[in-house]
Amino acid sequence: MEFNLTATDSASSARAGVIKTGHGEIETPIFMPVGTVGSVKAVTQQQLKEEIKAEIILGNTYHLYLRPGIDVLEQAGGLHKFNGWDKPILTDSGGYQVFSLSNNRKLTEEGALFQSHIDGSRHLFTPENVIDIQRSIGADIIMAFDECPPYPSDYTYARTSMELTHRWLTRCVQHMGETEPKYGYEQSLFPIVQGSTYKDLRKASTEFIASMGCDGNAIGGLSVGEPEEMMYEMCAHCCEYLPEDKPRYLMGVGTPWNILENIALGIDMFDCVMPTRNGRNGMLFTSKGVINIKNKKWETDFSVIDDGIDCHTSNFYTKAYVRHLFAANEILGMQIASIHNLAFYLHLVKQARHHILQGDYNTWKNETIPVLKQRL
Repeated sequence: MEFNLTATDSASSARAGVIKTGHGEIETPIFMPVGTVGSVKAVTQQQLKEEIKAEIILGNTYHLYLRPGIDVLEQAGGLHKFNGWDKPILTDSGGYQVFSLSNNRKLTEEGALFQSHIDGSRHLFTPENVIDIQRSIGADIIMAFDECPPYPSDYTYARTSMELTHRWLTRCVQHMGETEPKYGYEQSLFPIVQGSTYKDLRKASTEFIASMGCDGNAIGGLSVGEPEEMMYEMCAHCCEYLPEDKPRYLMGVGTPWNILENIALGIDMFDCVMPTRNGRNGMLFTSKGVINIKNKKWETDFSVIDDGIDCHTSNFYTKAYVRHLFAANEILGMQIASIHNLAFYLHLVKQARHHILQGDYNTWKNETIPVLKQRL
């Protein structure tokens, strides 16, 4: 994997770059739609390419390991061939999912023993087999196995958890070096910075992770309940110590304004379930503000969802029609909302890139965020 930095904004730390992978190039900053079980909910791969213009999607190790299972994915030739997506894929290591099952898992030095949410069967994830599983899934970018501490965490817990994540990372890096890709293209490992909301732990974790010399680096354990300003503070602190010549991925963030603020701090890659999850519940993010499409005020609004972005779905369907679909509990409403929200997110990061290259990102961001936050 290669990362070439193209430009940096003069009034912030915003960056534009290009990541080169075995399945094509990714222009950064980028938003990655979440395809947990090998599909982005309610959206086809064709729509992802042609309307949403996604450049990379996510899969989840925990969910794909349990269903359809690694044997099926290996027989298919990997997730790309299984789901028909021929652009890059990043896989989350499954750590966040395992640790969210706090009542059904046991944490040890070896790894995490957990019960399947599907049938109650017991499984063990270790740093080594999580690398093997992601090799078999065929991800272009593989995430290291980590523990994501909850918010709030006391200092002792956060430090102990971070140190375990670091020991696990050492094993991940070693096992990555001892194994080969299965499908004829390179796979890259990204470690994950932890340390909760403690600046000294974040600094220690960032420096440790940077020392591993991996192809990119991620910041985890944020957007888990802490105040927005604290998230920005921790993110900025981590970016001070992360290598400039490697892509930086902020995991699980966030709202459109969260993304623009974190781009200004030096982040290149984002993912979040918010555009699809909120879309399925009737929340539309638009270039003029946030819409609850279920509200009666849209009942006779025959303007299109958003004519400010380049997406057929957003430019074709009216607010009144989409409101009607939600009122009728029609699946098409959820699909339209999901496609629109994802297209809007991708449009937003492309606009961000344009303004970084143009040299006026910070001015544009400060003008744009108050508009995006408006409740319409």
